[in-house]
Amino acid sequence: MADPQPARPRLVPPPALHLRAMDNLRFIRETMEGAAFFTAVSGIGEVAVGVTALAAAWIGSRQQTTWAWLQVWLWDALVAFLLTTGAIAWKARRSEQSLFSKPGRRFALGLFPPLIAGALLTPVLLFSGNVGVLPGLWLLLYGTGVVTGGAFSVRTVPVMGMAFMALGAVALVAPPSWRDALLAAGFGGLHILFGLFIAWRHGG
Repeated sequence: MADPQPARPRLVPPPALHLRAMDNLRFIRETMEGAAFFTAVSGIGEVAVGVTALAAAWIGSRQQTTWAWLQVWLWDALVAFLLTTGAIAWKARRSEQSLFSKPGRRFALGLFPPLIAGALLTPVLLFSGNVGVLPGLWLLLYGTGVVTGGAFSVRTVPVMGMAFMALGAVALVAPPSWRDALLAAGFGGLHILFGLFIAWRHGG
């Protein structure tokens, strides 16, 4: 009786050339997206935010109560958020950049946690009678968010964040009578200064 012939191994066909090419292109695209910067920060939007902050500082300095002063700045924060979001969306659409790209998500992930921390600490400090700390806290945490988020944006953005942090450190030890002047210098002056530079250097 003849020995049975060993079964031949089944040959697995190699993946189609177009499938391998698609995988390679997907890998290259994801790698390039991960290394890209979020360039949709709008200098024009930052200038607009700065102008509203100067107005808020002027109005706030004329309020007779702490609660009235705080309301002025809370309303300005809301206006600033809407202006910034709208300006970034406009610039992203104009430059055909997705807000939900990997650089955009990284920018948001770096920016928002310090801002949320500031929002949560504000009522705590208000009701504990430590209102004098608020200007320094706002400037410091806002600057921190701009630095961490700006790590995924153009170099000017984290530099602006460091300037806010430095001013926030000054505000923490400055007399309470300086609060509106320091807020005007930060949220007004720094936004306008860096916003003009971003608009000139990075296309709007």
